[in-house]
Amino acid sequence: MRLLASAVLSVETLNHTTDYTMHILWMLIIGLVIGAIAKLIMPGKDPGGIIVTMLLGVAGALIAGFLGRAIGWYHEGEPAGFIASILGAILVLAAYRVIVARRRIT
Repeated sequence: MRLLASAVLSVETLNHTTDYTMHILWMLIIGLVIGAIAKLIMPGKDPGGIIVTMLLGVAGALIAGFLGRAIGWYHEGEPAGFIASILGAILVLAAYRVIVARRRIT
């Protein structure tokens, strides 16, 4: 009986780890799409390739979720929408360009 309970616990732990891994992978893929759309909407000279674009999309989604909860669009634990995530990524990209422009002036 103890062996059976141990095996069930191991399978549950494995399923939880697999779910977590798939969640991270899905978040990165959606981040790549959101970052690419943000770069298409706001063309210009931007750094990086696929990794930076992916991080831009993920950061945009995080900012959109934070601002959406602060404004009251989203409830606690509710993810940001696709369009809001793109707007968040555009906000991150615009902030990056302002910071880089200031560095070039000084």
